[in-house]
Amino acid sequence: MKNKQTPVLLLTGYLGSGKTTLLNRILNNRKGIKFAVIVNDIGEVNIDADLIAKGGIVGNSDDSLVALQNGCICCTLKTDLMQQLSDLMEADFDYIVIEASGICEPEPIAQTICSMPFMAPNLVRHGVPVLDCIVTVVDALRLKSEFDKGDRLTSPNIGEEDIESLVIQQIEFCNIIVLNKISEVIPEEAKHIKEVVRALQPKAEIIECDYCDFDLDKILDTHLFNFENTVTSATWIQQIEKPIEEIEKEREEHQHQHHHEHEHHHEHAHEHEHEDHSHCDHEHGVCHHHHHHHGEGEAEEYGIGTFVYFARRPFDINKFDYFVAKQWPKNIIRAKGICYFNDNTDMSYLFEQAGVQKKLTEAGLWYATAPEDELMRMLATEPGLAKDWDEEYGDRMQKLVFIGQKLDKPAIMAALDACLA
Repeated sequence: MKNKQTPVLLLTGYLGSGKTTLLNRILNNRKGIKFAVIVNDIGEVNIDADLIAKGGIVGNSDDSLVALQNGCICCTLKTDLMQQLSDLMEADFDYIVIEASGICEPEPIAQTICSMPFMAPNLVRHGVPVLDCIVTVVDALRLKSEFDKGDRLTSPNIGEEDIESLVIQQIEFCNIIVLNKISEVIPEEAKHIKEVVRALQPKAEIIECDYCDFDLDKILDTHLFNFENTVTSATWIQQIEKPIEEIEKEREEHQHQHHHEHEHHHEHAHEHEHEDHSHCDHEHGVCHHHHHHHGEGEAEEYGIGTFVYFARRPFDINKFDYFVAKQWPKNIIRAKGICYFNDNTDMSYLFEQAGVQKKLTEAGLWYATAPEDELMRMLATEPGLAKDWDEEYGDRMQKLVFIGQKLDKPAIMAALDACLA
């Protein structure tokens, strides 16, 4: 009994994506699996009336619970998730589903579950919850409008902006993407949506469906979740870890190509760029994912690509702020990376953009600010640090990953170069 492991399915996706339909399918399963479903708000989940046991709604001031005839239950997410999981482990369910929509991105919840045996050993006396899989439900119709040729929904309603940013984070941090309402978009649009999803997240499985109607076995007992692999599966992380020499080589190629195109006044600049696979060298996420997941031709069709901007000098904070606020190209879907500014060159920042939301957060001091003896020790023991070290700047750098549609890479690079102090 002591070492019993109960698998956990973490379900994300915004309101209206079809998550409630999927939750009902799970609760109504005909496989005899006893599910405990933890939801953000029971009021949002219309549980099939035939399923609810007599006296099935048990309520008091801090808790709400719906017991079902088939042995499943649905309960509201409490602040102390660890304690709630521990209570459910004691109650002996076969499977636990947590719905993480609208409350926060999935990563902190995944962290909480994974850390329970170490952080709260007293709470795993009756068994250990094991995160099996993170599933993101997305509405194909909604994605079509949000990522339609770069002109995404830009609603004045702040809630919409939050949702768009959240959707991108949910796509980046998951193992399976359920592309729901797929029949509501034409095949051409479906291909385009999948290309955008792949550009953000090259590794997750994609299930296409309507009304979340698919075999539940596809998302149960998958053993797909591994914290390290899932955390690093997003394209921006894979791109930011590319060696500096490779990024600089690609930049030279872009600039060389740009001059070449200007000399010839070539009308079909974009076609040339995507057509010549010999220059590709994995430079955009497009070619990279394209070879793994798609037949030839799609990458050129939609022009969805990735590139990394790299520089050593600091940005002028005012110029960078102006670029981000006033000159930001609409066709950038996602940008993320590290940067620093001339007003305080010791501090590194994380810059993040998803949809229309952009934010800058302090990410700690550069290693170059450490006392010399400590620095020498770190350089000797961390090969990655020594490799990227610059005589003048140390480890200070601008390294920003861009993912978008038909990105004018030379123009973005030139705009960022103009922000350098």
